[in-house]
Amino acid sequence: MENQPLQGYPVKPYDQPVKRYCQTLDLRDNPELIAEYRRRHSESQIWPEIPAGIREVGILEMEIYILGTRLFMIVETPLDFDWDTAMQRLGTLPRQQEWEDYMSIFQQAAAGATSTEKWQPMQRMFHLY
Repeated sequence: MENQPLQGYPVKPYDQPVKRYCQTLDLRDNPELIAEYRRRHSESQIWPEIPAGIREVGILEMEIYILGTRLFMIVETPLDFDWDTAMQRLGTLPRQQEWEDYMSIFQQAAAGATSTEKWQPMQRMFHLY
């Protein structure tokens, strides 16, 4: 993905109203692990079952941003999307829990933790509509 924080990132338009989830997670403070985590999330290195499963449960878009060890994830879904149901289903799809277990090497998270247990929801405190 192109590195363009000061120019902004294009946003995909949808033909339906969407809602957004914002979550955070911290990586282990180790430059080599962070570099490998970034590499594993590149288009050429991510396991194909991971984005396929994310889409299969109804997620329209997922973005992860990084600053130092802090990750910030934005997830866009249709309005009728139910987070708990989707995450429960996602955990049963091919290689999803294996991916979570592998990612725990890089994250400040317990081995065996699910995505929902690792990524903490953030509360919106301001918007400019």
